[in-house]
Amino acid sequence: MILYAEVECIMYEGHSLKNKRSIIKRLIAKLKKDFNVAVAEMDYHDLWQRTKLGIVTVANDSIYANKVIEAVLETIDSFPELERTMTNVEAR
Repeated sequence: MILYAEVECIMYEGHSLKNKRSIIKRLIAKLKKDFNVAVAEMDYHDLWQRTKLGIVTVANDSIYANKVIEAVLETIDSFPELERTMTNVEAR
């Protein structure tokens, strides 16, 4: 089973693209390390207060894949610099 999530976030206190990149880079590294998922910034590359991340996990059990994505979303929510605004999760 492949589970895919698109997550849009707002960074209210982002002051520059450099600041945004440092936050996103730290978040992506943590998600990859802690959950072994594939993560990429998909949209809003030139906007310093918005981002859209694509997150994918592959598992042989749908329950496990859902738990991984839920844990990833909780981790994103734990970052004080970000607010998750829209989330779309679908199985492939």
